[in-house]
Amino acid sequence: MSEMSGGDLEPEQSTNTSLRTPATGMTAEDLAALRDAVQALEHPSLAARLANIAGKPIELLGQMLPASASQVVATVTSRCLEIALKAALRTMRSAPHAGSTLLHKTLATASGAAGGAFGLAALPVELPVSTVIMLRSIAEIARSEGEDLSDPESTLACVQVFALGGRANSVDASESGYFAARGMLAKSVTEAARFIAERGIVEEGSPVLVRFITQVASRFGVAVSQKVAAQALPVVGALGGATVNYVFIEHFQDVARGHFIVRRLERAYGKDVVRTEYERLAQAA
Repeated sequence: MSEMSGGDLEPEQSTNTSLRTPATGMTAEDLAALRDAVQALEHPSLAARLANIAGKPIELLGQMLPASASQVVATVTSRCLEIALKAALRTMRSAPHAGSTLLHKTLATASGAAGGAFGLAALPVELPVSTVIMLRSIAEIARSEGEDLSDPESTLACVQVFALGGRANSVDASESGYFAARGMLAKSVTEAARFIAERGIVEEGSPVLVRFITQVASRFGVAVSQKVAAQALPVVGALGGATVNYVFIEHFQDVARGHFIVRRLERAYGKDVVRTEYERLAQAA
């Protein structure tokens, strides 16, 4: 009987093997996960989602903001990332515990209502709160994909997600891909992780941390500008502001899931193998 069972398994094993690429040996399940990651990371949908809420193309939303808005967004974005990083390093190293992405969405939605009601003036208060909430959600996703958040590099990878959820304003298409963004941040992440591991604290104004935060903020600011523009529409208001924040955190949760799937597979198969397969799937898509 056992021989028959073993024989019955052969076609299934053969089928699974046929779904693997010979060069990688990745399982069908991991290939499917990587395919989902490619979709989340190479086709960020924040702009499309916000456009649906606003009822107009996202490119037109930027025209709703005052000229001074860009500087406000840049300043607030950098500051809220500093706050989020400090909170992450102080509170995210505890033992893994069950988290709820829905709970984090609910909290972010509540904070977004204030942003919708008071517009740009509320951003210095609302965005840090939303960002810390999102970072907690990102950390739970990281844990679920096997990350050890006692490692500073893993914690920084959580903050790094904010740089992966938007496209850089660059005419060079090579600067807009997931691995291009990671490559841009690689040196800063390594130096910042080493600094934190050696010092055990986040020092205000530390050059390596300032460099890391600045690079993340330059990309995160694109998404924040889109969010603020959507909330600034008169038809959006407080209720719409809550909806915008719900979409905002859902977007970064999707990006985080893709990012940490890639990192999990890199630990299992090696970075070169995963990148090769990732690029193959991206081209196929």
